[in-house]
This record gives sequence, structure tokens and C-alpha cells, in this order.
Amino acid sequence: MSNKINVAIVGASGYTGLELLKILINHPNFNITYVANSEGNTTVSKLHPSLNGVFEMEVKKANANDIKAVSELVFLALPHQASMGFAKELLALGGLKVVDLSADYRLELDTYEKHYCKHEDTLNLPNAVYGMPEFYREAIKNTNLVANPGCYPTASFLALAPFLPFIKEGASVFIDAKSGISGAGKKLTDATSFVSVSENMTAYNPLKHRHTPEIVEKAKLIGKKDLKINFVPHLIPVTRGMLVSVYVTLEEDIDAKSVLKAYYKDEEFVRIYDEPVNIKNTSGTNFCDIFVVQNGRDLFINSSIDNLLKGASSAAVVNANIMCGFDENCGIPKIAYVP
Repeated sequence: MSNKINVAIVGASGYTGLELLKILINHPNFNITYVANSEGNTTVSKLHPSLNGVFEMEVKKANANDIKAVSELVFLALPHQASMGFAKELLALGGLKVVDLSADYRLELDTYEKHYCKHEDTLNLPNAVYGMPEFYREAIKNTNLVANPGCYPTASFLALAPFLPFIKEGASVFIDAKSGISGAGKKLTDATSFVSVSENMTAYNPLKHRHTPEIVEKAKLIGKKDLKINFVPHLIPVTRGMLVSVYVTLEEDIDAKSVLKAYYKDEEFVRIYDEPVNIKNTSGTNFCDIFVVQNGRDLFINSSIDNLLKGASSAAVVNANIMCGFDENCGIPKIAYVP
């Protein structure tokens, strides 16, 4: 173990915490030395019985100084606002790398405070790197704070990005997105109960979801286009998976399929399909599958990811790999899990 990098997972109780554990247990270069949640006083196998006999460790109440004593890299799987306070404390200790899975470091200050809450760590916010390697790979190598993207923005922006040069400034883009119920988190609500979800599909926060500004901001920063994003998410009656449909009209004629294939030709975790994609083929993997078809200048772009992996935990481990100088695919699942 001496040649491995010691890592901590804070926020181990939720679905993304479980997925981080499952990946890191078998990672060849990372060694889990600290697992925590907000309460402590339990064990990993009590939190997640599926790991009974596989991995056992005490789950502690999160303490920054204790983490610093035994870890070099920290994954924060905490809610927004809670995450920035703890990240600020960790970074002040020096010598730690942090991958934050919350929304706290994904957006510019004004945008964040408009859609979330007052930001408590304006010192570190400007230094955070958006953790989408397809666009920020070099910056991720040289940072100690990565803001892991949201699941909806990951699937949506990877679908949209290749075509940004051909979209008119200010144009309307329509994104219809559907997520498995795990995307709503582990806490039970009326909307996520079995009776509400089974044999049902529901749109929520249409045109005002918090992930909309994340897509808008990245289109402006990466694609240099200020677009009107019309984003409508839905909960569907499956455990995991995400399917996104993007509708856009271009301002010039292109061969959309050729553009898409050329754009991602060097990206290991983006697969291009000749038929519409589905959630089962990406479930349990870090892949984003994309399909495009055109009717003249009108495009239908279809993408699929596992919301808990490419949309959260496996993406976080990819970012950690890059931060630590390892191959991006180190320890990352590639074989699709079929539920």
C-alpha cells in the first residue's frame, strides 16, 4: 500500500458515495484510508450492506484535521453549501487535493449565488477547475480543486458541444432529459416514493432547473456562444441511467455525423452510434454514448450516461486520476452492467 495515494471519501452515505467506494476498493493506485459522513458511529457494511464481506472500515464523523493526517486526496460527496464549507477547511490545511461532487465550485460567483445560495468560499472558487476532461484536461492536471460536473450538464453538453460553432448566437436550444430515480438522491420524498414513480414519468422544474445555468455557462466559456437553453428534466421509473435529447437548428449546412465523429475521435469515454442510444448500454460505465440525425439544418442529438457514474462518481475518479498523473481509465469500469 505504501506506493498508493491515500484517499478519503466524505459523504459516504448516499448513492454517489457507494459508487465511489465500489470503484476505489479495486483501484490499483488509490487506497481508501478514511470514510466519513455527517454522523459517524457506523461502518461501511452497515451503511451499504452490499459491501458486507467485500470492504470494511469505520465510518467517522467528518473532521478535516483527521483527514489531513491520513489522506492526500479527498472526494466530497456532500450537498451544495455543506460541501464548500468543508472544502474551504480542507484546502486551508494545505497539501490536499479535493474533488467536489456538489455544485459549489461549478459556476461563476454571480451565477451560483443567483441559483443556489451565498457562496462561502470566494477565495478558492476562482481556482476551481470544471471537471470535464474532454475540455479541461490540461487544467485538471495542475489544480488541487476539481468541480465535478452535474449529471444533466454532462450528458447535455457532450451532445451539444460539437455543434456549437454552427449555431447562431442567441439561438434557442431545446433539451429534453430523462433520469433514473437515483438522480433525485437517497432521501425519500413524495415525488420519489414507489407509488409516485412506478409506471409514471414526470417533468420537474421545467425551464428553471438549477442545471440550466451550468449548461448555459459552459456553452459560453467553452463554445463561445451565448445560447437560450430550454431545459426540461424528467424522472423516469428506472433506478439509474440518463437519456438526453437535444433539438437545435444550425445556421449552415454540415454533415453532422462526420462532425460528431471527428470531434470525439480521441476521447476514450465517448462512443458514437449510428442508431439512437439507450440507457442500458451505459449503465455501470463511464461512457457517454451519442447519436445524431439531421433533417437539413435541424438536428436531433441523443446522448446517454449512467447518472451515478459518468454523471458523478466515475467521472470524479477520472478527474482524480488526471490530478495525480495516472491514466484516465485507471480503475474505471468499461463493461456495461445490465440490470
